[in-house]
Amino acid sequence: MDEKNWLILQLPEIMATIEPGATRLHEILRTPSMSCSIYHLPAGSREMQSAHEEDELYLVLEGRARLRVEDEEHVVEKGSIMYVRTACDHAFFDIEEDLTVLAFFGTPMRQLRGFRRV
Repeated sequence: MDEKNWLILQLPEIMATIEPGATRLHEILRTPSMSCSIYHLPAGSREMQSAHEEDELYLVLEGRARLRVEDEEHVVEKGSIMYVRTACDHAFFDIEEDLTVLAFFGTPMRQLRGFRRV
């Protein structure tokens, strides 16, 4: 089987898969070194996220909420980009407007044993 070295994803097509009013994490890409998901949280919902085994990068596509990272809180809205380090406790809350983020996850640390972080 011939595997491509590239992939083009269209954001409007990905956004069309979001069900209004439903909390959803939909993985759109997974490789050995990273993954990418579209994450949707309706206004007024409560996210129950916790620390992960991989570094994370979030891009807010729509909405407004607050992000708690350990003991700090930050307002996030369309255009905000947030980086959260591996094993750092965090969660979105006070979701004022339906929140949709593109979430990029690095390789879990357990898979990187023997590699040094730079």
